[in-house]
Amino acid sequence: MEKRVRRPAAKTPAQQMALPVQEAGDGGKQGNTLGQAVIYTDGACSGNPGPGGWAAMVRWGRGLRELAGGEECTTNQRMEIKAAIEGLRALPKPARVRLYSDSAYLINAFRQGWIQRWLANGWLNARRRPVENQDLWQELIRLTQLHQVEWHKVEGHAGDAFNERCDALARAEIARLRAGGRTSEGAGPLQRK
Repeated sequence: MEKRVRRPAAKTPAQQMALPVQEAGDGGKQGNTLGQAVIYTDGACSGNPGPGGWAAMVRWGRGLRELAGGEECTTNQRMEIKAAIEGLRALPKPARVRLYSDSAYLINAFRQGWIQRWLANGWLNARRRPVENQDLWQELIRLTQLHQVEWHKVEGHAGDAFNERCDALARAEIARLRAGGRTSEGAGPLQRK
């Protein structure tokens, strides 16, 4: 007889962004426990290279913050990494973080051990060529040493509300650059609402 295994239902975007009730109230400010955070990120580029934008949505405690910025001449991969950097920078203190991105490049670097291999090989990739975007990878590594980060891959343009919002914010930064405006570059510490 075939044994059936009951699998939990897939989480909705709202459930993914939610924090456990007992830990969400103070963002982990009481005691020595780490706070809990959820971060969604996305990067976009028009032309590769070309004007690009990044965005992050950061949930810390009861606060939710949208961050976005851009660069006049960049690549999509740089914007994906930059979004993760800025999301982590926005956290006011070390935290347990669930970070969601549609970038296989970003997620696989951590989940498949690429970073450890790059470090062991003196920042050379599998083809023995210098790893691209080392400046951003080094900053991201520094930030991951402050936080406990779980990396989660989401499908891009598949209806995930938070991923779609980050995509819209990143694309708005590109439009702002194309119109000759300045981007809303940068992220300060997350303020509790």
